[in-house]
Amino acid sequence: MDLSFVTSTSGILLLCLTDNGLAASGGVIGVDYGRVADNLPSPGRVVDLLKTNGIGAVRIYDTNVEVLRALSGSGIKVAVALPNDKLAGATNPDVAGTWVWENIGKYYPNTQIHAIAVGNEVFHQRPDLSSSIVPAMWNVYNALNNLGLAGAIKVSSPVAFSAVAKSFPPSEGIFRGDLQPVVRQMLDFIRRTDSYFTINLYPYITYMDNPQIDLNYALGLPNDGVRDPRTGLMYYSLFDAQLDALYSAMAALGFGDTASPMAGERSSSSRWKAAVWETGHPVVPRRPSPRERMTKTKGAGAEEGIWNASLVTVRGPTAENAQAYNGNLIKRILDGKTGTPLHPGADLDVYIFSLFNENLKQGAETERNFGLFYPDGNKVYDVNFRPGGGDSWCVADPAAGSQRLQAALEYACGQGGADCAPIQRGAACYEPNTVEAHASYAMNSYYQKHGRGAGTCDFKGAGRVVYQRPGGSLVKSVLQFSLDPYYFYSGRLFFP
Repeated sequence: MDLSFVTSTSGILLLCLTDNGLAASGGVIGVDYGRVADNLPSPGRVVDLLKTNGIGAVRIYDTNVEVLRALSGSGIKVAVALPNDKLAGATNPDVAGTWVWENIGKYYPNTQIHAIAVGNEVFHQRPDLSSSIVPAMWNVYNALNNLGLAGAIKVSSPVAFSAVAKSFPPSEGIFRGDLQPVVRQMLDFIRRTDSYFTINLYPYITYMDNPQIDLNYALGLPNDGVRDPRTGLMYYSLFDAQLDALYSAMAALGFGDTASPMAGERSSSSRWKAAVWETGHPVVPRRPSPRERMTKTKGAGAEEGIWNASLVTVRGPTAENAQAYNGNLIKRILDGKTGTPLHPGADLDVYIFSLFNENLKQGAETERNFGLFYPDGNKVYDVNFRPGGGDSWCVADPAAGSQRLQAALEYACGQGGADCAPIQRGAACYEPNTVEAHASYAMNSYYQKHGRGAGTCDFKGAGRVVYQRPGGSLVKSVLQFSLDPYYFYSGRLFFP
């Protein structure tokens, strides 16, 4: 496409992107925003909290009007839910169609809904509704298709990890026999609609139920590792082992895009994709000993019972352990390290449970204490959603479709004032001549020009912010932003 009307502006970080560039790398990291509490801030304040902390994706457990309106125009991606109590009704196409229009169509694209959970842990929470899952998923998908949104919004149904009957060794993972008929139907739906399997995965629970598991292995800290005797692969993270058990269980039902590798013949296929829609680690306040009262940590969270980590001996729900598990996982996804030993090229989205503690939840004390933040916005413990000093880039979201990407490109290069000279015909970044590549370049130029401000990568849902630094092969430009040299390789950044 020839954009000869555009003139060059100096001092902006310019990106040449390939068809397989930033938009296809890494995974989404977000948070679960549960609201079973009576002390939470307003949805508007929550959106401000998400923006302030660089959290670009959130999952809610319904389609609350106030929340969806607060997220409108924020640029934050949101996964919504058709709750379990509406699942049976959604087996009726008319009911599902009405629900989609009332809860999705009215808000999209200003509110960036990118996924719908049809039920949540139905096998575990409402096994009587198991047979309703797939018919409801199809009805929701067809309703989205009728609105022209099926390509932009994925449909899935989160499954509790308890659905996996065998998880070790990871290469022999298998679903519970009684669930396999429905899971097979779910996987067929996922394959036919180009969606992905969603799982709620808590290594913390497995660790607490199995005292022989090494704590560092459960938290993803340095450890001696665990060997899969069937493949010979080493695992240094319980999270990875459980995720590969899921992949193996999917393959055992005939839904592996590639055959399960044997004896270390690892698959590098990026076609493997899963989304962990819940994972996290609780912090349960406890009564301090007299010695601990003398060494109580100062600052945010002290009044809630966060004590000096060197003195904590309680196994499990401590701030130190939660910070290690969630912090390591967040950094890993932001760094683009989404693969596993069995599938190193797999893509993965992760949502941390949860944004806040939920003081009205039923069950054990741990159920109410998974929060990353207190209601006043202070952190329960330090986690960083912006590693590497906060570097970020705006890239095209292929799911938005070519029409919306073209509109974003034209706005950025025209009214938006982005520097689009390098993507004109014959210029350094003209190739590859695709809407996605050119849109990514233009949108990022606009984003950097406006100081990476909140909402400046929105483009009505056509853009998304990424934080990982990709690599690639050499092109010609050496450009400068904030006085730091960036060498460009085949449209991807190379950092010397």
